[in-house]
Amino acid sequence: MAKIPNPFIVTGKIPPALFCDRESETADLAKFLNNEENVVLMSQRRMGKTKLVEHCFERQTVASNSLLISIDILHTTSFQEFIQVFGGAVFDAVAKRNTRLMKLFTSTLRSLSASFGYDPVQNTPTFDIRLGDISMPEYTLREIFQYIEQAGKRCIIVIDEFQQVTKYAEKNVEALLRTHIQNLSNANFVFSGSQRRLMEEMFFSEKRPFYMSARSIQLTPIPFDIYCNFAMRNFRNAGKTIAEDAVSHVYDTFMGVTLYLQRIMKDAFSMTATGDTCDRATVERLVADYVLECEPRLREQMAFVTEAQKELLYAVSEEQEPVKSITASTFIKRHRLKSPSAVQAASKRLLEYDLLTRHEGRYSIADPLLALWLKTNRL
Repeated sequence: MAKIPNPFIVTGKIPPALFCDRESETADLAKFLNNEENVVLMSQRRMGKTKLVEHCFERQTVASNSLLISIDILHTTSFQEFIQVFGGAVFDAVAKRNTRLMKLFTSTLRSLSASFGYDPVQNTPTFDIRLGDISMPEYTLREIFQYIEQAGKRCIIVIDEFQQVTKYAEKNVEALLRTHIQNLSNANFVFSGSQRRLMEEMFFSEKRPFYMSARSIQLTPIPFDIYCNFAMRNFRNAGKTIAEDAVSHVYDTFMGVTLYLQRIMKDAFSMTATGDTCDRATVERLVADYVLECEPRLREQMAFVTEAQKELLYAVSEEQEPVKSITASTFIKRHRLKSPSAVQAASKRLLEYDLLTRHEGRYSIADPLLALWLKTNRL
């Protein structure tokens, strides 16, 4: 008997039939891109922003007329790194399409011409540029945009974790990018970000270069009833069953964050035999196993924060609801924190590290997995 493929996908491309909901967001994104508008896409991390763009791009009205160039800049720390990642993505998505575009790439990026590698088998250049090769970053950036103008097809450029550019030592990156982007006639951008406060400042503050330059889409958790029906249907199609309270427990535990839902459902589907039912006790064990699996990474995260910052994280995690005022005397006394000024300083850093998040004036742990781990672990 052929093995039934696991329908809960956590890596790689998601077939349209296994993509859960996001119908209105997909329609809006496709409409904006087809209308040649830029888009700012915001949500907390692991909510499925990248997968949404890929899913939207599969629509014939978008894919048939465009090239997708996608980069993740979360781990970049400088303008040179941004250019290295961006240039490599343009090379892979555009230049590799044919010999003409390859030659055009090397001739257009004259500032890097001496640094390209060479593939003797394919008889083509390779983009193995080192950071030290990027000696004139502003000029190289201009060359990359000049090349995009000549790509032949319209380019949709997705920059994931776009708020990272505000953390570079170079202070004019936003203005430089905005200047080039507003002069492009052959590309649209999706600026994706998980730090809502920074993204809102970048796109909705009159003082910032990107002010009101893009349409806005915010991803919130998929409604429980929709995700529950999705999960139960996929179990049922394979001759299996999952209890509704099992799905509810996973959904509530991870606050509807899509990646975590999919991961636990994937494990639950895998260990449930045909004809059997996955109950709440089973998913509780799977959640505990997953937290244990991720513990080394979570401990490493905590190793980079100070004692005062750790105490604030523990305090917020112990509250039943998001905290309205972390400097209130009742909150400080209840958790034996040092002082309002110490809490304020700690919160500022934790917000920058994306370990703490603030939404509608209330504070909570940014990552539900970390919040779960903090409830049961004290360093």
